[in-house]
Amino acid sequence: MSDVITEVAAPILNITPAAIARVKFLIQKQGNPNLGLRVGVKGGGCSGLSYVMNLEEAATERDLVFDIDGVRVMVDKKSARFIEGAMLDYTTANLLEGGWKWTNPHAARSCGCGTSFTPK
Repeated sequence: MSDVITEVAAPILNITPAAIARVKFLIQKQGNPNLGLRVGVKGGGCSGLSYVMNLEEAATERDLVFDIDGVRVMVDKKSARFIEGAMLDYTTANLLEGGWKWTNPHAARSCGCGTSFTPK
């Protein structure tokens, strides 16, 4: 297996300015400017696949890495096919619907809370 990290020129998913601002805030709060946003999917949740997001320092050879407005984003290659073209937003519109919101063209349906989906 190669230990080369794949840097991609164009982001494989869209992240709104509000979501980027929130990620930057969380990175600043952690006090580690080397952190980036890891996004992906894993099996589980009420609809089949669940979105996962973490702040991490290191990318691996299994990742696609790109920059959005100064935030390093890492997506493992297996997750990439399920979230390519998706939109990640962050809103504080109200307490019930606030937080992270995914809009995913690869989702046949999503759960009510928006944290998992059934792929097409």
